[in-house]
Amino acid sequence: MGKVFAAIDVGSYEVGMKIVEFRQRGGMKEIDYIRRRIELGTDTYKTGKISQQRVDELCETLARFKEIMDGYGVEDYKAYGTSAIRETENTQIIIEQIKLRTGLNVGVISNSEQRFLHYKAVASNSEVFDEIMNKVSLVLDVGGGSIQLSLFENNALVTTQNIRLGILRMRDSMSDFATRSIFYEELLSEFIDNQLDSFKRLYLDGGLKKVESIVIVDDYISYVLHHLNRNRLITREELVKFREIASSSSDEEITRVIGFTEESASLLSPSLVLVGRVFEMTGAKYLWAPGVSLADGIAYEYGQFHKFIHSSHDFENDAVECAKHMAVRYNANIRRNELVEEIAQELFKGTKKLHGMGKRELLLLRIASILNDCGKYVSLEGAAEAGYGIIMDSEILGLSHLERQMIACIVRYNKLPFDYYDEMAKELLIEKESYLTIVKLSAIFRLADGICRSYRTKVDHIKVVLKGRQLIITVDADEDISLEKRFFKRKSDFFTEVFSIEVVLKYNKRISAF
Repeated sequence: MGKVFAAIDVGSYEVGMKIVEFRQRGGMKEIDYIRRRIELGTDTYKTGKISQQRVDELCETLARFKEIMDGYGVEDYKAYGTSAIRETENTQIIIEQIKLRTGLNVGVISNSEQRFLHYKAVASNSEVFDEIMNKVSLVLDVGGGSIQLSLFENNALVTTQNIRLGILRMRDSMSDFATRSIFYEELLSEFIDNQLDSFKRLYLDGGLKKVESIVIVDDYISYVLHHLNRNRLITREELVKFREIASSSSDEEITRVIGFTEESASLLSPSLVLVGRVFEMTGAKYLWAPGVSLADGIAYEYGQFHKFIHSSHDFENDAVECAKHMAVRYNANIRRNELVEEIAQELFKGTKKLHGMGKRELLLLRIASILNDCGKYVSLEGAAEAGYGIIMDSEILGLSHLERQMIACIVRYNKLPFDYYDEMAKELLIEKESYLTIVKLSAIFRLADGICRSYRTKVDHIKVVLKGRQLIITVDADEDISLEKRFFKRKSDFFTEVFSIEVVLKYNKRISAF
């Protein structure tokens, strides 16, 4: 027997639940998919709060979902709220009401976590995904409140950017105009182009870089493509033809032909205009709609964690590649940062008995190494604070808000005096467990940065040995490292404070063959 699991998505314009079964031999089978339209985002984006009427409707829907879960014998579940819940002023009140009235625990995920779950669901279709990502491609993730644009080249993530162009937000902002009028489409196109212009200039070389394919994650275009074309692949010309048909049709006609509800049909027009403008911006030839939802991503991640599903795709590498492209954009010292990253990894592995951290924390340390000097692009004097701001304001696919905050703190406190718990918690609202992770990673990172103090790359090899109450670090270097040794004591003091271990730096000067 397998394990029955429920994935619940509390979205901006609908609430969905997918019931799946994980099989003992691996794999995932969909059993049921239930959806209920509730426009939570209309309240949040207009007033900043979700009304009591919609909260009541949401709780009634989730209570019904729980009954369905019981009927299917669901053994475990995950429920997440996205932008409508995340951006409302009364988030915690709503979460508590849901728990009291339905017994369900709903978590609130950050934008980057939400998009990463979508991305995982897309990547699960590995054959098509790998073929498309090997070329220049753009993943267009369309939500009710915003869109996410993730640019890939040679299977590496170049950048991921969030823009407030969600279809519910656009529809409501244009509510004074008839959705089928030419005037509506022209105004909406102009509005979208203005928002996309910066992405085009910064990441597509002003339009000179052409994208081969667009991968769309949404609820409306994907549904249409599945209805019109079973392989879920469409050319730009085919999309233009469908858009012309949709523009001249009423909501009732679209409902009859495609099977939408009339409420859903009102969101098709902004979806089509948006995709048309993205096609125009990128010069793409094809659009692929794998037809995945957030619920698919939730289920996929659960299956991965519990080893029901195995993926050949390296998702952590996507975050690393994104950080590397950020480092290039901010004119970082790439050669030195690579060395800092290498040494930081060796220190992490060699001190595992001391810190007890795992693979995820090592990823955060690596990204901090890659981005450690990006703040100098903004200010040489205030590089630490500038670097903190750059990292916090950037999207790194797969990292949560808290993880970005941890990385930003490591970069900040490499240069600035370390703030202890009471002070840091007051400013950043960080819990003690996360604070201690920052402390340990900062201590390791300071050692790595101290060994590479000079901006000339000298260190060739490093050996880390934990012996009694001493950490002995031996480096092979082609040149004298007197500068490193001079600054190292100051860098190592914090490590000694954190781990109660004396740090000794030794070096072997490599003798030239000439």
